[in-house]
Amino acid sequence: MSHHHHHHHHHVDPEAGDFRMALAVGVNILLTVAQVVGGILSGSLAMIADALHNFSDAISLIIAALARKIARRPANADMPFGYARAETVAALINYTTLIVIGVYLMIEAILRFLSPEPVEGWMIVIIAGVALVIDVVTALLTYSMSKDSQNIRAAFLHNVADAMGSLAVILAGTLILLFGWTWVDPLVTLLIAGYILWMAFAEVGGVIRVLMLGSPPDVVPAQVLEAAQAIEGVAGLHKAHLWQVDEHTAALQAHLVVDEGAWARADGIKRAVKEEMQSRFGLRQVTLELECSRHSCASPQDWGDA
Repeated sequence: MSHHHHHHHHHVDPEAGDFRMALAVGVNILLTVAQVVGGILSGSLAMIADALHNFSDAISLIIAALARKIARRPANADMPFGYARAETVAALINYTTLIVIGVYLMIEAILRFLSPEPVEGWMIVIIAGVALVIDVVTALLTYSMSKDSQNIRAAFLHNVADAMGSLAVILAGTLILLFGWTWVDPLVTLLIAGYILWMAFAEVGGVIRVLMLGSPPDVVPAQVLEAAQAIEGVAGLHKAHLWQVDEHTAALQAHLVVDEGAWARADGIKRAVKEEMQSRFGLRQVTLELECSRHSCASPQDWGDA
């Protein structure tokens, strides 16, 4: 059973990617200003909600772009694993802001239900229409990069939520124009908030897993031990640590117990285990401490140090 998809990338040229990110940031900041003005003039909470979300888009894109630049730095004495996790940290910041925005919008929408205010429909529809076009352009700018990076995916999902928000605001403005249903405005705000929260919670777990040094989600840890033990001359693998260095790189560190009669072939056995780990599980960073079965650890556990 092979587990390779975790390690394949759809690389976008870094310079082209940086230009796309800068373009997306500029467009979103302009849109935010237009929406805030429009939301205040029209009295639409849904539009101000969308503007807030758009501003968070711009910030999320700035954070994502900075993290991309930092992540490209090589490893050094201070950061021996390199800087790739900068992208994971950026993704966590962006999902956290999405959650905060979602909760804030829910509270505001509930308060608006309790004390309704007049809403100007035409302005909502026009500005939200412009917003939708910009959201779609930004989403297209970041889509191909989002497949390959938790960081860009977080920024991209900010954008998708925003496009949904703009559609919902257009719907609200149209219903207010046609039927005078001002209650649709806070209802749409609630729906936008619910969608934002659902999306953020669905993605943030994977980001936290990387930061908590969790095992790669597409590798079954028990199978790693079984695969090593199936190699001739291996008596066992224990005190193993299997973790994600970053979104695309996983590492394994363990004690490899060599059969007593096979000690003369220990280096070859170690090489065979490393090759199996790379070909079957995509584990390129494998560190093995050799033990002879006669002198191996007494009653060790499979995972961790104890």
